[in-house]
Amino acid sequence: MSKPIIVLLSNALRLADNAALSEAVSSGAPVIPVFIFDEQSPKVRPLGAASKWWLLQSLSNLSSRLKAMGSMLVVRRGVAAKTVQELVEETDAGAVHVMRGYTPSARALEEQLHEIYADTDIRIRRFAGNLLIEPEAVRTKTGNPYTVFSPFWRAASVLIDTVAPQPTPTKLLAPKDWPANDGVESLGLEPQPAYWAEPIAEAWVPGEAAALDRLRSFLDGPVLDYKAARDFPAIDATSALSPYLAFGEIGPRTIWWHTKLQMNANESITKGAAHFLRELGWREFSSHLLFNQPHMQSEPMRQQFRDFPWIEGEGDFLTAWQKGLTGFPIVDAGMRQLWQTGWMHNRVRMIVASFLVKDLLWHWREGETWFWDTLVDADFGNNIASWQWVAGCGADAAPYFRIFNPITQGEKFDPKGDYVRRYVPELADMPNNYIHKPFEAPVGELQMAGVKLGSTYPKPIVNRKIAREKALAALASIKKPD
Repeated sequence: MSKPIIVLLSNALRLADNAALSEAVSSGAPVIPVFIFDEQSPKVRPLGAASKWWLLQSLSNLSSRLKAMGSMLVVRRGVAAKTVQELVEETDAGAVHVMRGYTPSARALEEQLHEIYADTDIRIRRFAGNLLIEPEAVRTKTGNPYTVFSPFWRAASVLIDTVAPQPTPTKLLAPKDWPANDGVESLGLEPQPAYWAEPIAEAWVPGEAAALDRLRSFLDGPVLDYKAARDFPAIDATSALSPYLAFGEIGPRTIWWHTKLQMNANESITKGAAHFLRELGWREFSSHLLFNQPHMQSEPMRQQFRDFPWIEGEGDFLTAWQKGLTGFPIVDAGMRQLWQTGWMHNRVRMIVASFLVKDLLWHWREGETWFWDTLVDADFGNNIASWQWVAGCGADAAPYFRIFNPITQGEKFDPKGDYVRRYVPELADMPNNYIHKPFEAPVGELQMAGVKLGSTYPKPIVNRKIAREKALAALASIKKPD
C-alpha cells in the first residue's frame, strides 16, 4: 500500500472542485483529510464570532459527509506547520496536499512546509482552485499588478478557462491506522452565550450541499434581473453565496462553470449572469490586491492617507453605528440586519461604511474590524479591500469626496421603505416620503406613526452638511502626491 497522503482542507471545506483532494484520491493512496484550527501562528488573524459559528456548522457537515464515505475528518488545534509535522510522523505520510491560499498566513504556511520538507522524500504539493485565476497571471503591459478594477477585469476575464469542476470523489481509501482526532467539539467554536446566534441559524444553512442549492436556485430565477435588482435591499435578488465562498464550501470555478452553462442554455439571462460574474471578479480583484500588497491589511494603499486625521478608539458615535442607532434609517437597518443575520446587502454595506468613514471620520479599520467579527462571509481580502475602497484610500478610480448620502440612497434603493421597516420596526408606520428622513417629518406625521425622536427612535447623531465639510477639510489637510 502506498504511503498516505494528508490533504489539508482548512481553506477549502468542500469535496467537489477540490484539486488537492481529487489528486490524492486518483493516486490510489490512502487519504487523510485534515482540518487544522490555527489561531497561534504569527500571521494568522483569529476568526470573528459569526465566522466561528459558521465554521462549526461547516466542519460538522463535512465530517458527516466524509464519515458516510468511509473516511474521517481529522481535526487538530495548534500551529499549522508544527501540526502538519506531527501528523506526518504519526501517519508516515508520503505527501501533503494543500489548496493554494492568498492571505499572508496561508502563504506563510505553504512556504514553511516547502522549507521543512525540501530535502526529504515528503512531497508538498500546492493546487490552484480557490481563485478563478492566479495572481501572477494578470499584469499590466508594464508587468505591474492592476490597482483599478475595470482594467483588471477586462484583462482577467479573457484568461479564465471555462472548465468543468472536478466531481466529488465517490470513495476515499482509508489509511491502515487513523491519527488521533481531537474532533470538531474540541475547537470551542460554540457561541457564548448561545442565544445570540439563533437568528443567524434561522437565516443560513452552511455546508457544501447548501451552497450548490443556492447557486442552482439563483441561476433558475433571480439571475435574470440581477443587474437591475441587485441594488435593492428589500428584494431577494442576490446569490447570497459569499459565506460559502469565504469558507471554501463552493469553489469559484464551480460558480463560473454553472453560470456559463446556464448562459449558453438561456440567452435571456446573459445580461444578468454577466454582471453576476463581474461581481465574482471583485472577489478575485480583492485577493489579487492583498497578494500583491500584503501591507494593505493594516496600512492604506494610497500612502498619502497615512496622515489622514481619522478618529480611532471607543466612542458614543462608534457604538451608535454598531448598534444601528444613528438616526439615519437606511444605516440603522443595515447594521441591524448585520447583527441579526450575520450578513448585509452589498449596497447597504457601502452606505453604512461611507457613513462611518466619511460622515463620522472614524478610521476604516474600526469598521473593518466590526465587519470581521459580525459577518458570516468575512473574507480577509474582500473585507479590507472594500473598506479601503469606500474610505478612498484603496484601489479606487473615484475621488475621495464621493460620499454616499444615506437619505437619497435610501429613497433611491428602498423607495417604499420595505427594507427599513423590516429591520427598524419602530418606523414601520412612517409614510414613504419620510421613512428615510423622519427628522424632517412634521410633528403630526410623527405622532400618527407613533414615533418620538430621541425616545422611540434616535435623532441624527450628526449634521450631514457639517460632516461633509469636515471630511473635505480632512482631505485638504493631507494633500500630497500619491
